[in-house]
Amino acid sequence: MLHILAASALAAAAPVTTEVTAPGPKGNLAGTMVDAGKGAPVVLIIPGSGPTDRDGNNGIGPSGSYRLLAEALGQRGISTVRIDKRGMFGSKEAVADPDAVKTADYVADIRSWIRVIRGKTGADCVWLAGHSEGGVVALKAAGTPEGICGVVTLSAFGRRLGDTIRAQLRANPANAPLLDPALSILDRLEKGRKVPAAEIPPPLAPLFRPEVQDYIIDVLALDPAALAASLTVPLLVVQGETDIQTSVEDAKLLSGAQPKAKLVLIPGVNHVLKAAPLDRAANIAAYREASLPIAPAVVDAVAGFVKP
Repeated sequence: MLHILAASALAAAAPVTTEVTAPGPKGNLAGTMVDAGKGAPVVLIIPGSGPTDRDGNNGIGPSGSYRLLAEALGQRGISTVRIDKRGMFGSKEAVADPDAVKTADYVADIRSWIRVIRGKTGADCVWLAGHSEGGVVALKAAGTPEGICGVVTLSAFGRRLGDTIRAQLRANPANAPLLDPALSILDRLEKGRKVPAAEIPPPLAPLFRPEVQDYIIDVLALDPAALAASLTVPLLVVQGETDIQTSVEDAKLLSGAQPKAKLVLIPGVNHVLKAAPLDRAANIAAYREASLPIAPAVVDAVAGFVKP
């Protein structure tokens, strides 16, 4: 009898997963909430660049990293909301053209989510956890700290985006034949000059297609370290040491810019927050393995920061 009662109590305390929406510019923004109950801290998970959905899946592979992080945090008594970006996936009705965005638009969406989350949960503030490029969006949003408890960056770039892209292009030997035109295009975009489609080699079109150049120019102008330096809320910087997209250098630039920041470097963890070696092929393979769990040390770092 006691065993049955204990099991019932545990079931009642289990996190509840529901679909949630927030107002967007032309339609609703969509997300998934894992509700750990009244009084639990709430983390808003902000996705990385390109067509990455609320679960952390994109064209590279179905890693499911954000879903796994949300579920793991829920088991630790922490609520989360993970979201689709405006114009994409469940948020496709929010704007007519998902490419016609600037960082300020994503920041506006974060503010909308914060209002909804606070209204639903009664929380005084919301923690922002931004992955990769989403980390820079989180830093930018927290420049206006109202309703924000603090910021967690996960595999975020600490250098300007142009420097990050150059490093990524040079790190992959397969890019050698396209390196010169890629760097030339990047130089022009950094100067605010758009590049016609006819001047972009087809293999580089996914990265530099004209439809996204306004957004790229906008992000190229941001200095993540300067954004970190200006924060007035707590900052946690989490970085895997086998990340082949962002680096320990990025993490140290972010944390070093903010005297009160906490830096957590995790050995053997890649860009999608999973265990992986430095070997490029094996590292990328982890992006495609949905059954591979999120690294426990990532969960520990986030949970220890938002719920000490």
